[in-house]
Amino acid sequence: MTDPGRRANPLWTAYEQVAKFVGLGALALICLWWLPSALILNRLLPRRHGQPIGRRMIKGGFRFYLWILGAFCACRFDLSELDRLRGEGPLLLVANHPSLLDAVMIISRLPNAVCVMKATLMDNILFGAAARLARYIRNDEPLAMILSAREELRRGAQLVFFPEGSRTTNFPVDTCLPTAALISARSGVPLQTVLIEFSTPYLGKEWPLFRKPELPLTCRVRVGERFPPPRDIAAFTGRLEEYFRRELAANPLSTAA
Repeated sequence: MTDPGRRANPLWTAYEQVAKFVGLGALALICLWWLPSALILNRLLPRRHGQPIGRRMIKGGFRFYLWILGAFCACRFDLSELDRLRGEGPLLLVANHPSLLDAVMIISRLPNAVCVMKATLMDNILFGAAARLARYIRNDEPLAMILSAREELRRGAQLVFFPEGSRTTNFPVDTCLPTAALISARSGVPLQTVLIEFSTPYLGKEWPLFRKPELPLTCRVRVGERFPPPRDIAAFTGRLEEYFRRELAANPLSTAA
């Protein structure tokens, strides 16, 4: 949390306001820089060439963005545990979802990550072209989403999925949906839990986009337990939710709004 002395300092408050616009502006500029190339490559390249380029460019762009936040916006990211997953082949990465930065942090470390995205983001002018080139998966048609996820896992991808369905409102974790367990059961790919922790719920469900951050902001991602493909979808979903609840409630970085 922010030191009370800093919070009362008008210069620090002004710095937090500047950091807010640096953070939001940097992401927009990175997306705009890649947008023309993504649009062109979407039309010119077949999947086998366009997909790896798209995923590596998103990874690199997100990694550069997090570096900007660390260098200029007093953000501290501990993501080193994710590096253990790079060479481990197809995995269903299931994570809690406290912030808009969650997918950014995970994808910044994994070159063959594919994300299940809200359809509104897939259609967004800033993010859509890059996401389509990387063959990210829309979430608006459940059956198509599950089939596409199974196919990506079969191709060796690491699928990033948030079983809460949206950003957390009741910390430490909301009710989990059965979709992740169903994808794992249909594909035969294990579920690797990923635990995301913030010092404040910055850019969470109850944190407006233009509300200034409370700096310094500390973000940590831990690699949790790995579960084999479940047989009982409902029972496993309850077990998964309880696992997240237990692990996150015990950690001092997990914070409610």
